[in-house]
Amino acid sequence: MNRRKFLKWSGIGAIAALVGGFAARGAMAANKYYSGPVSDHFDGTYFFNPGGEQPRGGLDLLRWKLGGNNIAWPDSFPSPFPQAVPETRVSGDRLIVTMVGHAAMLIQVAGLNILTDPVWDDRASPVRFAGPKRVNPPGIRIGDLPPIDVVLVTHNHYDHMDLETLWVLQGRDKPHFVTPLGNDALIRSRIADAKITVMDWGGREEIAADIGPGVVLHCEPCHHWSARGVGDRRMALWAAFVFETPAGKIYHIGDTGFHQGINYRAAREKHGAFRLANLPFGAYEPRWFMQAQHQNPDEAVEGMLLCDAAFVAGHHWGTFKLTDEGIEEPLAALHTALDARGVSRDRFRPMRPGEVFEVPTISV
Repeated sequence: MNRRKFLKWSGIGAIAALVGGFAARGAMAANKYYSGPVSDHFDGTYFFNPGGEQPRGGLDLLRWKLGGNNIAWPDSFPSPFPQAVPETRVSGDRLIVTMVGHAAMLIQVAGLNILTDPVWDDRASPVRFAGPKRVNPPGIRIGDLPPIDVVLVTHNHYDHMDLETLWVLQGRDKPHFVTPLGNDALIRSRIADAKITVMDWGGREEIAADIGPGVVLHCEPCHHWSARGVGDRRMALWAAFVFETPAGKIYHIGDTGFHQGINYRAAREKHGAFRLANLPFGAYEPRWFMQAQHQNPDEAVEGMLLCDAAFVAGHHWGTFKLTDEGIEEPLAALHTALDARGVSRDRFRPMRPGEVFEVPTISV
């Protein structure tokens, strides 16, 4: 096999690991990450989306990758914003989100510095030589981060869980890691002494009350799945989170399929309106393959309205090429969806690396 073909197929292999590999459901007899009681989203071995769809298998993956509908990205897609140097902390009614890239965001609120799904690596991949490569540098140099109190890891896909980045953050700040069931085993495989809060859907924890007034964190459902490679598909849980803070409520989703808006409606019913929602709106083509795991911009706007978010920090676009759409297609589709619903574009910010969004206050 020549070098070009090798890199092409090794790239497919990296994506296969990202989306679950070629293993069938019964590849392993037991869950390697988690052991716990059966629930409405755990059958004793595998987690699942109640009333939802499961991820497609290897044959569908090959059908997609060989379909010929991929739109190439440029090798470089620089952000119009310089790399940010965040404030040390913010307090009062202030709420600031600074974009690192993809789903990695710095949330500063109520005296806390929270990082979501931090990935500083050049690739979102299990290997260094292939797989999705970032097309712009992180929006914050890791040395310019303020002291990090909480690191939120929503699930274990490589574009959301980078164990080397987590190891660096542990050495730098010894933060409090928060993650859904089973992901703690992966984190501890690299960071044995990590402080980890492990949460199930419906869970509630008060975080870092010793730093400030306390922030209550709720773990909520989203429609997605998990895998790090061959043989561990759906063995760790995925989740969305709600931060209940003195400055307002924040709804954070790392990845999700729209799932008829069920989870958005449930979040609104349980928590009320949100000052901010951090919503993914990229990596969605082809729809026949991606619909169950990644919402498109139109669905993201619908989700914003269903959960009653005053503002949205949009993420999961323009850094790692995971799917077929062109690099700026999510932006154009987002504007079309907002305009069609009469929603001001200022309310849904498609965040770029280095961009700093000081979220306006809202009247209650």
